[in-house]
Amino acid sequence: MNNLEKFRKETKNWLDKNCPPSMRSGADPDIPIDEVWGGRNAEYKNPESKLWLDRMGAKGWTMPTVPKEYGGGGLTKEEIKVLNEELFLIGAKQPLLSFGIWMLAPVLLEYGTEEQKKEHLPKILKGEIRWCQGYSEPGSGSDLASLSTKAEDIGDKFLVNGQKVWTSYADKADWIFALVRTGAKEPKHDGISFLLIDMETKGVSTKPITLISGKSPFCETFFDNVEVPKKNLIGELNAGWTIAKKLLQHERAFISNFGLAGAVAGSGSGRDVVSIAKKHLGEENGKIKNSFYRTEIASHKIKEHAFGLTLKRAGDEGGKASATASMFKLYGTEHNKKRHELMVGASGVDGVAWDGDEFDQNDKNLTRAWLRTKGNSIEGGTSEVQLNVISKRVLNLPSQ
Repeated sequence: MNNLEKFRKETKNWLDKNCPPSMRSGADPDIPIDEVWGGRNAEYKNPESKLWLDRMGAKGWTMPTVPKEYGGGGLTKEEIKVLNEELFLIGAKQPLLSFGIWMLAPVLLEYGTEEQKKEHLPKILKGEIRWCQGYSEPGSGSDLASLSTKAEDIGDKFLVNGQKVWTSYADKADWIFALVRTGAKEPKHDGISFLLIDMETKGVSTKPITLISGKSPFCETFFDNVEVPKKNLIGELNAGWTIAKKLLQHERAFISNFGLAGAVAGSGSGRDVVSIAKKHLGEENGKIKNSFYRTEIASHKIKEHAFGLTLKRAGDEGGKASATASMFKLYGTEHNKKRHELMVGASGVDGVAWDGDEFDQNDKNLTRAWLRTKGNSIEGGTSEVQLNVISKRVLNLPSQ
């Protein structure tokens, strides 16, 4: 038995003993389902959700790529592939949803000091601290470098004043990683710094933003004379734009997973387009009765499978985050919108269900999920921005 076979056997045995029954496929549908984001004030409808998080966090397997000295699994690329295969075989639920894992941790590993890594990474991986992202501002969206939130040097601290917008889950987060302007006289890209801010600090406040779907994870976030220790500066002063771009690549790589049905909890992507089409259009010999939708959905599923294989290959190759993440983000979010459009169209009038007892709750949820997909193609950079990045950074096309 070689080392990888031994690791597979050990992993399988560990999962058999430690993955709670309700955290696997085939669990009792009456057991409450949690979206586990962790954090100081996390609440769990199902105690086994917390148990699964604690066990995976202690093992370092919420982010197995991170070295063990920072709380990660310290696994090799081959071992991570085995772990993912074994998790898939038992239908294990994701133990932790985390902007800290998807976005912040990779840049901390690359740009953080040893002290910063040891302070923040273990808490991220164990779900002890919940993070949010402070990038966009009322006047700075796609032109992010025009941001105006200011961090003034006041000795051993920065004094932060300004506003962020579209800050996902800011009202529930413990800390925020934010872009701030520290160089007023430098060119706009050169005067930005990357700062970590505790949301409980005096002067930090949030206000939820309600969307057309009836609810929203988004908030406005305000900083009024917020004092932030200088030790919370990641990287060099006025060099935050480089970190910001790298983090966006990790964010876009994560968002691209919305293109795979069931890939991301809370995305609405888990709805099965085939089942919905059969429910509303009828079934004949095990196939969708309507030939038009049968053809459209078959084509969609083929593209989805090819996209999934491409993402898997990119993951297996273990390449660092790069501008190619824009290709995945663009395709994944547009594909996700197409899937929901197919489901809404196949559902007929039920596809635009909103309120009232005459509609099934699943149909109401689908309508809201369909509306939410529009946001997926905007956050992390709009599809138009991704096309620009691809043309310049991937294809090396001239600007004019």
